[in-house]
Amino acid sequence: MAGTTTAAERGERRRDPAGEPRSRPSWRGRLPAPPRPRTLVIAGAAAALLTAGLIWLLYGSPWLRVAEVGVGGTRVLGEDEVRRAAGLPDGLPLASVDTGAVEARIREALPRVESVEAERDWPHGVTLRITERTAVLVLAERDGYVEVDRSGVRFATLSRAPESVPLLELDPESGKSAASSLRRFGRDRLVSEAVRVARDIPEPVARTTRTVKVRTFDAFSLELKDGRTVRWGSPEEGAAKARTLRALMKATPKARVFDVSVPSAPASAAS
Repeated sequence: MAGTTTAAERGERRRDPAGEPRSRPSWRGRLPAPPRPRTLVIAGAAAALLTAGLIWLLYGSPWLRVAEVGVGGTRVLGEDEVRRAAGLPDGLPLASVDTGAVEARIREALPRVESVEAERDWPHGVTLRITERTAVLVLAERDGYVEVDRSGVRFATLSRAPESVPLLELDPESGKSAASSLRRFGRDRLVSEAVRVARDIPEPVARTTRTVKVRTFDAFSLELKDGRTVRWGSPEEGAAKARTLRALMKATPKARVFDVSVPSAPASAAS
């Protein structure tokens, strides 16, 4: 009668088909040998030399240094003017150029710059990509004509008003209602609202607009270069007024006065 297999019997070495004992593989002798101290020293010295060489290449060598500064995107500003504002001396290690600081210096020195992007151009250049502000209105001030962009930023003063940009006419002496509106909203607020109106004028009309007039907060109007007038009303609903004005001018091309102050009920007249 067969008995239960004992632990000792289960622990007996297995035999291969030939009857010889089968030994278990040993991995102890296959572990990699630890590196020798001399090898570690050599590897550390090589790493240190490589690091020192890289640092010298970036900051000490004569090869990776600022030799030229390229400027792109300017329309009014001169390239040399932008380079001076950037403050990048010739021979400065290219790796030392702080592009954020360069951009900040340009924006501070040149208010006409709306945005600037400075990039290293290896091995020896820096490229400055400029976006200039575009005026949507011009204000007549004591010392000249101030250009104002679509965000309301006053960025340049000119001795003469440019013909391609509407002139803002804000006259507090034109009547009691205008003086009351000026006291209530303040000049800066009315200027900001005029910028808002100028920003909403359709592009074809904006190119032919000579003056944006402000009588009161609810009475903005446009005087076009050919003598026609657009009654805009308040700055509200600018997008709807722009669409209505385009359609009204197309439907009544010979009209001299266009009223879009209420865009849902436009009107035009011969005079």
